[in-house]
Amino acid sequence: MIATYQKHTLNFKQASGTSRGVLKTKDTWYIIIESEGKNGIGECGMFKGLSVDDRPDFEEKLKWTCQNIDVGLDLLLSELVEFPSIQFGLEMAFLDLESKMAFELFPSKFTRGEDAIRINGLIWMGSEAFMKDQIKSKIEAGFSCIKLKIGAIDFQTELDLLKSIRTHFSADDIELRVDANGAF
Repeated sequence: MIATYQKHTLNFKQASGTSRGVLKTKDTWYIIIESEGKNGIGECGMFKGLSVDDRPDFEEKLKWTCQNIDVGLDLLLSELVEFPSIQFGLEMAFLDLESKMAFELFPSKFTRGEDAIRINGLIWMGSEAFMKDQIKSKIEAGFSCIKLKIGAIDFQTELDLLKSIRTHFSADDIELRVDANGAF
């Protein structure tokens, strides 16, 4: 069994406001395990400035994980308690390695294209006008759940945005969610 990792930078289509600043890119790492002619891939999706394992030794620990892949998943997980994103990527890679179809970790009606999963339309933080435009766009796109990232602008303005949605759409029509993360 051999393991390697690869860093990849995701470029956002638009700058996206969070409670801790504006994201334009996101670095992520993939663990690739090779065994008996088969590959398993898992993503270690650590967020700079947000994840508990955003530490200077993150990539060093990822390298160590790959060098010690033969000790087994349980022992690796116990050694990676301070690195939950590496644990997640490692679990994903091992599941992918064992799966019958690549990238199908948990076969279901969804993975077979027979069912859908409702998702929310995410509204990134920004000016009131920017957030209103996003809300309008998500509703027009058919989202029945709208999730606002809040905490970057005046709280009353954010409340007014929520009230304006509710004025036009009942709770049966549109589900509202808020995501304050570290804002408060």
